[in-house]
Amino acid sequence: MEDISFSFEGPFGTFDQHQLQRGLQVYTEVCSACHGLRYVPLRTLADEGGPQLPEDQVRAYAANFDITDAETGEDRPRVPTDHFPTVTGDGMGPDLSLMAKARAGFHGPYGTGLAQLFKGIGGPEYIHAVLTGYDGEEKEEAGTVLYHNAAFAGNWIQMAPPLSDDQVTYEDGTPATVDQMARDVAAFLMWTAEPKMMDRKQVGFVSVLFLIVLSALLYLTNKKLWQPIKHPRKPE
Repeated sequence: MEDISFSFEGPFGTFDQHQLQRGLQVYTEVCSACHGLRYVPLRTLADEGGPQLPEDQVRAYAANFDITDAETGEDRPRVPTDHFPTVTGDGMGPDLSLMAKARAGFHGPYGTGLAQLFKGIGGPEYIHAVLTGYDGEEKEEAGTVLYHNAAFAGNWIQMAPPLSDDQVTYEDGTPATVDQMARDVAAFLMWTAEPKMMDRKQVGFVSVLFLIVLSALLYLTNKKLWQPIKHPRKPE
């Protein structure tokens, strides 16, 4: 499994806004026909630290998907307070909302999982590896066509290769290679699984800083309190 250097990795890493926007585009144009994001509110596309789309773009994007109104029973365009649809096509693929946290890319050495202490769980790397792991080999089994994929468990997967070069056109001019699209959608799915990652990192940093200051104060206080006992003044 290739260890990819994503911008959000490390204690001070942050999501790349432009990469998240590209990943959203890949998801929308390629993945959404078979895979949903049922746990992701559409309004979060405008949140700081995420794709940060302007609110008018979020409303326009949400309106592309219909939903059955719970009160009237009639179909209506979605609004930002609604969630992403389950799927937009006829596909039956698993939901991708939490996939970057549900799958691990690093397991070694020897299945101990120790690599995760240094590289992380590797969910985005797993997604990238699956999307780029096709080698063109396929077979038919029980009337179903299976595709060889070295990154998938068992090495055979029912999903056909979803990406091909120049399948989408990025507005920022980034070349839409299979590798680039896989990286972008993997980063986007990491954001859908961990939309508050930056907030957690900030809280963690402040907490560690607080503990360092507190430890120093406790040490100095302890030293001050015990000094008369450990080093009593000699009577004159």
